[in-house]
Amino acid sequence: MNMHAPIEGEAVAERAPRRLRTWQKAALVVVPVGVVAAGFSLSGRNAPAVAAPVAPVVTVATPLAREVNEWDEYVGRFEASRTVEVRPRVSGAVTAIHFKDGMVVKQGQLLFTIDPRPFTAALAEAKAGVASAQSDLALARSDLDRAQRLVSVEAVSKSDVERLQARVRAATAAVAAAEARVRARALDVEFTQVRAPISGRISDRKVDPGNLVAAGEGQGGTLLTTINALDPIYFTFDGSEALFLKAKRAAGSSASPVEIRLQDEGDYRWKGQIDFTDNGLDPKSGTIRGRAVLSNKDMFLTPGMFGNMRLAAGGKAQALLVPDAAIQTDQARKLVLTVGADGTVVPKPVVLGPVVDGLRIVRSGLAPQDKVVIAGTQFAQPGGKVQPKAGTIAPNAATDAPIVSAPVTGQATFAR
Repeated sequence: MNMHAPIEGEAVAERAPRRLRTWQKAALVVVPVGVVAAGFSLSGRNAPAVAAPVAPVVTVATPLAREVNEWDEYVGRFEASRTVEVRPRVSGAVTAIHFKDGMVVKQGQLLFTIDPRPFTAALAEAKAGVASAQSDLALARSDLDRAQRLVSVEAVSKSDVERLQARVRAATAAVAAAEARVRARALDVEFTQVRAPISGRISDRKVDPGNLVAAGEGQGGTLLTTINALDPIYFTFDGSEALFLKAKRAAGSSASPVEIRLQDEGDYRWKGQIDFTDNGLDPKSGTIRGRAVLSNKDMFLTPGMFGNMRLAAGGKAQALLVPDAAIQTDQARKLVLTVGADGTVVPKPVVLGPVVDGLRIVRSGLAPQDKVVIAGTQFAQPGGKVQPKAGTIAPNAATDAPIVSAPVTGQATFAR
């Protein structure tokens, strides 16, 4: 018994350090975890509350109310008011050309000379024929006078007198025919000088001196050149049925004024009037052809030139205008963002008109007192809150040309 007692004491002594080492390891794990948890608990108590987001600042302004003239927009080309193809009226050889290609000519100005010698000879022959016919007429009248003096003494029969009277009438007719041939031959001589039938700008010559040209009916004659009358000049265009009806209902007794700008121009400097509309619409395209006439004193406008025309669409009208940048698109609708009294963003569907001096006409959907978001629209969300900052809407006088991306066909100008 005494022999085993020390052995058990030694075993207990060995197990005691092992238990101490196990508790030390547990303490090394539990204590840091508790400290970290206590730290999170303390930081949670001391953290400040999250602040509410600040409402974005946007610029708002009431729509600009102005009186405007609305115009309907058309596209067309210029045409000569008259066009003539110069062709010879007699056949022969061209001996001279009396103009420079492309110059402006006056009516009656000499353009070509055709060799007149054959026609001068024919004229002389015709004049000789007149003299012969006049001689025959004089002889017939003399014979008739003698016969009439002998009728009273019954030296000549009545039938002979009647034959002499018929001879006088035939000789008179022969003289008239000979004189007509003289006039015809004189015209041929005159036609050897080809003159300008109208005033205008002439094209280039189609023949040179020495060439033979032929007279003919219509297109059968040789084409010498063409002349376009440019003052006045026409502007032709095609309008839709809707625009035609609109202009028809608004038209008065006077001609409708138009303004035209060229492809490289920003303003409508060419003024004219509608002088013709066709007598029917094209059933295939639903359009009708119209024409305006313009003065062209300096011959600057040229046939075939492209132009944009605007036609007054019904006089002056009061309109509300906003910047084009304020217009939003929601699928097929156009919207304007407005700000209410409490700072809430309210979208309003609108019906738009044309652009005038950089501002878009709003035909309906907007009130004069509405505060429209004109800057910062990317921060304004429908139904959200914003901080409105007062701004102004002013026209941009430099922007007078129509915007290609406009949702309507038309334009407007401020009334003066």
